[in-house]
Amino acid sequence: MAKQLSERMLLSGDEAVALAALNAGVLLGTGYPGTPSTEILEAFGALGGKAQWAPNEKVALEVGLGAAFGGARALVTMKHVGVNVAADVLFTATYTGVSGGLVLVSADDPGMASSQNEQDNRNFARAAGTLMLEPADSQQAYDFTAAGFVLSEQFGLPVILRMTTRVCHSKSIVVQRPLPQPAAAPHFERKVSERVMIPAHARPAHRRLRDKLARAATYAEHCAQTIVELRGKALGIITSGISTMHARDAAPDASILQLGLSYPLPMQAIRDFVASVERCVVVEEGDPILVTELLAAGLKVEGKSERFRFGELNVDRVRRILAHDESEEAKVPAGKPPALCEGCSHRPVFETLAKLDCIVSGDIGCYTLGVLPPFSAMDTCVCMGASIGVGLGLRHVLPEAEARRVVSVIGDSTFMHSGLTGLAEMVYNVPPTGHLLLILDNGTTAMTGQQEHPGTGRSLLHDQAGKIDFEAVVRAMGITNVSTIDPMADAAGLEAAITAALARNELSVIVARRPCILAAPKIRQYEKAVAEKLMAGTACCAAVAE
Repeated sequence: MAKQLSERMLLSGDEAVALAALNAGVLLGTGYPGTPSTEILEAFGALGGKAQWAPNEKVALEVGLGAAFGGARALVTMKHVGVNVAADVLFTATYTGVSGGLVLVSADDPGMASSQNEQDNRNFARAAGTLMLEPADSQQAYDFTAAGFVLSEQFGLPVILRMTTRVCHSKSIVVQRPLPQPAAAPHFERKVSERVMIPAHARPAHRRLRDKLARAATYAEHCAQTIVELRGKALGIITSGISTMHARDAAPDASILQLGLSYPLPMQAIRDFVASVERCVVVEEGDPILVTELLAAGLKVEGKSERFRFGELNVDRVRRILAHDESEEAKVPAGKPPALCEGCSHRPVFETLAKLDCIVSGDIGCYTLGVLPPFSAMDTCVCMGASIGVGLGLRHVLPEAEARRVVSVIGDSTFMHSGLTGLAEMVYNVPPTGHLLLILDNGTTAMTGQQEHPGTGRSLLHDQAGKIDFEAVVRAMGITNVSTIDPMADAAGLEAAITAALARNELSVIVARRPCILAAPKIRQYEKAVAEKLMAGTACCAAVAE
């Protein structure tokens, strides 16, 4: 994203969020890369904002919360499943409240373009008890991001900005407007009873939270994010997010109520809208959340049939919803299936695992593609870091002959994300047959676009940073059988190492290390730039000494 910005630009939703964060005075952006959220922090960093990758989403939200406790504005980004990881923080952060504005971006993925599930994170706002904003295009992504910081400070709550793949990656015109700035500079004010969540403090905090939500619901009745477009009286549509755009195209004569602030709901505004039209349809992508709440409130509204709960909505599908059209939808032409790149260092690993007929407990990353032909060498894949725990569970209960075939496979970024606790379980509760963990280290977070992580030694902007040594960590945690192999240079050695580890009743870790074939040229450039900076610094110090 160019640093030279004009007043009127064509931006993706992700870029619009980044620009708004910069213009709103955000002092820290943190998160974990995950499609479709990744580009937000990358753009924020490119614009000059302080952006950094955290090891996982829980840590990111903790860091953002700490910044907000200090009175600063913080932006935390992740994809929808990342909020599951961060939920432990979120559910108590609504009790503690915040001083500075804290906006959590949840980038949902309806249709599962690149995800393992299709969860609808509107549920999180209701469960955790926090405000939620849902932009429909890039301009609203810009405006709602700014509003999120203001609302967070006004009500003392984290605000979830729920994006979806279509809003994140589609481009539309954004007019860059001046945005409200923080009222004061960062400063820590001690509030022990509000921030130390022992039961005695949490009980009144829960009451404060419900009071805040009640006040926010009153605010929502007439706020700028509750948008009423009055047209015909025959049909009214209540919607939020990208569904607003589809509804406009599908029914240009319909009146529309867009719930930009989708939680808490402006119930009186909704009642007035429903009363103003002859027929009212709730058009929402994902779970039937809005329609269920409105029906429970006694409002005469219609929803969609179950078939439209799955996948993304579009103009044609909205027309079908409005017309109660249950006829067969045209099948989307099959695209080219994903595959590991030619020359990918994961290929010999999965070839070997398939050859040895291993039971492979897999994980999230490029190597998940090992499940596909010609390898067909992955048996489970649940969530980030699950490869270790699932593999251990199999080892504990299977007959010995089968147990000895179980291997856990995890990538380098995923190991940093949530593999360390699985490794602790591996050391603490050792199966009778031992266990084998393969860490596939390709030097980057490849699947989401080659981002950095704590094991690369480079920051979000690819400058020098602290680096975690996988082998040293594994040994420090109590595993002695640790080896490192380049799977492309020594496929035979890899097979021999796996075979030997499977035969032992001990714990073993093999680090299969080879840079990602796509990232390798960039990694060399980054390392060269770091070396040149170090040399320049050394030369400068020498000149000063002279």
